[in-house]
Amino acid sequence: MYKVSIIGAGNVGASAAADLAVSQLANVVLIDINGGVAKGKALDIVQTGPILGHGALITGSVDYSATANSDVIVITAGIARKKDMSRDDLLKINAGIVSAAALEAVKYSPNAIFIVVTNPLDVMTSLVQQVTGLPSTRVIGMAGVLDSARLESFIAEYLQVSPLDVRAMVLGGHGDLMVPLPRHASVKGVPVCDLVPAEILDAMLKRTVHGGAEIVGHLVTGSAYYAPGASVAVMVKSILLDERRLLPCSVMPHGEYGLTDVYVGLPCIIGRNGLEKIVPITLTEEEQAALVISANSIKASIALTDSLLHPVEITETEAEEKAAEAEEDTTTAKPPAPTSANTGDAK
Repeated sequence: MYKVSIIGAGNVGASAAADLAVSQLANVVLIDINGGVAKGKALDIVQTGPILGHGALITGSVDYSATANSDVIVITAGIARKKDMSRDDLLKINAGIVSAAALEAVKYSPNAIFIVVTNPLDVMTSLVQQVTGLPSTRVIGMAGVLDSARLESFIAEYLQVSPLDVRAMVLGGHGDLMVPLPRHASVKGVPVCDLVPAEILDAMLKRTVHGGAEIVGHLVTGSAYYAPGASVAVMVKSILLDERRLLPCSVMPHGEYGLTDVYVGLPCIIGRNGLEKIVPITLTEEEQAALVISANSIKASIALTDSLLHPVEITETEAEEKAAEAEEDTTTAKPPAPTSANTGDAK
């Protein structure tokens, strides 16, 4: 059986572990700074085995040596933004947590493929690739799978059809500047634009963009975790079984869509080697411009992260210059400054 280690035994990590246990695809190790939480949730999941019919081994630990020889490492560790905490404070804290986790994990599993879930998603994915030194094909961010599922569920609810027949794609960064593609959405091959009135579809797209915030608004003291956990499980399954699913994920393009040197949500083939291929799809000028704006906003946030983590090596002026360079847009559209939603307090 394959081995998957999940760094962070919070709700998202535990939900992903439970989904993987039911699939009987892999044994799972939960790692958390609070070893009791990791062990307790692991034991709870194991005890669903006789009920749900699985025999997966789920263990919890505070020691990274337990993750040795993992096939996939999932990083969900991080904190949510607290009252009176600035966006920069949150970014710096989560960057420190994620970089330390990635360095420890890669030490014990140098051949693993990494899936990053911690917010701000695209920035943290870039950070993991930088600190581990792994090829970008082996470090992938989970966002588009979740964002697309939200849009698909809204379409299915409105049309009163099975969500299994709905297909939709959301690209770009995981935040206010994500790029839903309604032209590419369909129900069993029938274009959604032919089935849903334009004003209602537009409302669905806006609801998708703010999907995480909507859930936080209801929960008040928490954020989404069932759908994010299931999204992780789908990606892990595609990797371990080499399913080569076409999934929207945060990856590093090398000229595809006119983008380079930035992690951003694009349509990908995900298989045993991680990112197998970035799939080209036709975009309108407006969609392409929106994708570039989203990517440039991520670049600006990456520059900010560098300045926060390396204040000596990168001066404030240099950081501002990097951010300014990132904001240059050949489409002449100027991206807005990253908002709190771009740094991601919620899934």
